[in-house]
Amino acid sequence: MRRILLAFGFFLAFATSHAQEPVYSGNYELASRFSPEKLKKMIFSTSVNPHWMKKSDRFWYEYETSEGKRWYVVDPVRRSKSEMFDRDKLAAEITRAVKDPFDGQHLKLDDLKLMDDENTIRFKVKSTADVLKSDWAEIKEKNKNSKDSLEKKVHTFLYNISTQQLTEIETEKDPKRLSWANISPDSSKVVYMKNYNLYWMDKENFLKAVKDEKDSTIVENQLTEDGEKDYEYGWGGRGDDNVEEEKSKDDRKRAGVLWSSDSKQFVMTRTDQRDVKDLWVIHNTRNPRPTLETYKYAMPGEKEQPQTELLHFSFDQMEMKKLPISTFKDQTVSLWSTTPPANTRDDDFRPATWLGNLNEFYFAITSRDLKKVDVVRWNLASNQKEVVIEERSNTYIDFEKLELVGNELIWWSERDGWGHFYLYGKDGTLKRQLTSGPYHTAGAARVDAKNRKLYFVANGREKGEDPYYEHLYSVSLDGGAVSLLNAGDFNHDIDINDNASFFVNTYSRVNTTPVSVLKDRNGNKVMDLETADLSQLFAAGYQFPEPFKFKADDGITDLYGVMYKPFDFDSTRKYPIIEYVYPGPQTEAVNKSFGRSMDRTDRLAQFGFVVVTLGNRGGHPARSKWYHNYGYGNLRDYGLADKKAAVEQLADRHDFIDRSKVGIHGHSGGGFMSTAAMLVYPDVFKVAVSSAGNHENNIYNRWWSEKHHGVKEQISPKGDTTFVYQIEKNPDLAKNLKGHLMLSTGDVDNNVHPAGTIRMANALIKAGKRFEFVILPGQRHGYGDMTEYFFWKMGDYFVRHLLGDNTPPPVDMIEMQRDKPKDK
Repeated sequence: MRRILLAFGFFLAFATSHAQEPVYSGNYELASRFSPEKLKKMIFSTSVNPHWMKKSDRFWYEYETSEGKRWYVVDPVRRSKSEMFDRDKLAAEITRAVKDPFDGQHLKLDDLKLMDDENTIRFKVKSTADVLKSDWAEIKEKNKNSKDSLEKKVHTFLYNISTQQLTEIETEKDPKRLSWANISPDSSKVVYMKNYNLYWMDKENFLKAVKDEKDSTIVENQLTEDGEKDYEYGWGGRGDDNVEEEKSKDDRKRAGVLWSSDSKQFVMTRTDQRDVKDLWVIHNTRNPRPTLETYKYAMPGEKEQPQTELLHFSFDQMEMKKLPISTFKDQTVSLWSTTPPANTRDDDFRPATWLGNLNEFYFAITSRDLKKVDVVRWNLASNQKEVVIEERSNTYIDFEKLELVGNELIWWSERDGWGHFYLYGKDGTLKRQLTSGPYHTAGAARVDAKNRKLYFVANGREKGEDPYYEHLYSVSLDGGAVSLLNAGDFNHDIDINDNASFFVNTYSRVNTTPVSVLKDRNGNKVMDLETADLSQLFAAGYQFPEPFKFKADDGITDLYGVMYKPFDFDSTRKYPIIEYVYPGPQTEAVNKSFGRSMDRTDRLAQFGFVVVTLGNRGGHPARSKWYHNYGYGNLRDYGLADKKAAVEQLADRHDFIDRSKVGIHGHSGGGFMSTAAMLVYPDVFKVAVSSAGNHENNIYNRWWSEKHHGVKEQISPKGDTTFVYQIEKNPDLAKNLKGHLMLSTGDVDNNVHPAGTIRMANALIKAGKRFEFVILPGQRHGYGDMTEYFFWKMGDYFVRHLLGDNTPPPVDMIEMQRDKPKDK
């Protein structure tokens, strides 16, 4: 009897303790307060994007706050900043001309451009008056049922900044940006693809095409005759379904040629994909019936891979040559172009020219396993390739574009375990290592040939900072110390002018307001420019997240993350924790600067969760090569132990974190990782929402899978080369599922194919597991216009299974529907 009473007492105590555990409702109202549509009205400009002028160091920019937009001109030499115009006065002038009311605070100037005299701006405004569409006859010819013949009248103005004179000019139809046209530097020739072959036309005929692409008098000159589907001289219709592809098969399409500076030659690559196997998605929502989309898709380990050729054409000889560059089996060819100037206007013509001179050009050849890279110069005089630099590694090699400085080459390499710059002579002789040490350089921002300086972005060099924070540095090509140009414990984003005399620096952290300043080439501040206006955001209750540091599962490696709390946070309450993850290896989903995107972090937390984003070993290239390559050969599991360690350490630090209620969410690689976490550590991770995941990397694209996991090159005694790929997959562990899992995919995802998610679902069904499967009709990899729907679907799932709030939400997603524009 005593045992029965004792057992009953234990049961009563257990039941009482559980009965007292509160169940919190999901705070849908707080989450809806920070929707993308609402954020547009609370976050305005967060950086200064300078439009550098061509005749001086001056620039202009547009900046928006809760007081409206303003336009400024900055003269760095005079240290002056002035408004480009008096917006109230200009609004009054426009009102008089257009006969519609305008005011300065709400002034909207479309297509604003600074003209070549750098004293006149051109812009457009739309009135309420209806006019007949300028291309109505063409529209009617294409579709006889079209009835909407009217459009709002557009007025075009010129405004003289000095005299403050407004002049209306005739509004002409914007010239077509013919995407198929690859125009030579002197504008005399245009190259393109048609019916899989290469064509060219002269300027006179191209101007006809600008007016009417179907003009029957256009003279086209055919350069090749051997082009065919999947072995064409340009870019096909990737992303079109078979019906669309058939309709556009005779259209002109872009050819990726790089011109010589004198417009007499060009080079290009041509890829043979005829043997690459097909893949398909079905457009289920197309009318009147579903359509099929067929495309070439090389998968890891497959024998059938694209074969790339390098071609050279001379207009003097009117001859196309296939250059003999075969080096590795299934090699990749990377052609390099020159960098466009910083002062190129948005509407300026930008010729695509090759990196080199009239007698030579540079490119890279990479082996299929990415362990061998040759930097090559093609000598047009001798018609031979010259290998200038060789890179070799036991893991994959990353590289950046070669930089030319006279007869010297600047090359970026991770050969000493960190990404650094090296200076070479033209003959391939190493002159010196320009940067060195345990930090990572990320790319050449500008090369000042006159002063022999390299300006570059790097991270991890400044002690005591988050090693991901980027800064701008300079170093002499003749050797010497590296100079820091934008100090401060922030992440810095820069925009530098062509002669590297000035740069705009915008800096922030996830927990600070973005600030933009102007600096000179030595890093001295010239003037303050702007501080972002976040007043409306804070008025709505927004609070900055909290960066944190923790140890990886090895107890040694420092990892970095950000914690997002509900804005109504109660320190006495226990909160479930959700990790938003992306495994890398090409990036980590951890914000370092203040940003606009909040759906998977700030806003998800408002339901009543603590949300964290965090790195993992193997997750980012911007640290050591050891760190980046940590997951090489173990692409499924390499980051999971660190994600588990984060939960344990954060729960130890913070009483408000409930370690028994752990959720995880990710998209793409994060969808793959979140499901893997549920299967490898089922007693830690209890709820996952996994979207668009590559659950089987053996059917994901070859370039990513073979690079980051590795592929084994085997050479037989006869000299034949084959490639072997083996990898562990999520479906292999389906039997381990204990918690709640939601899988999701778009049905026309032609990046991470829906088959990856469907195979995962198949394995779970065969293992007798309950789970949820959400398919988004008509959506590609990013979910497009269903992103908001998916956010609320995800929120429902976490609220139900982490908060224990089982109150069924209404059928109507009222929080989402509030943001929809009302029908007129």
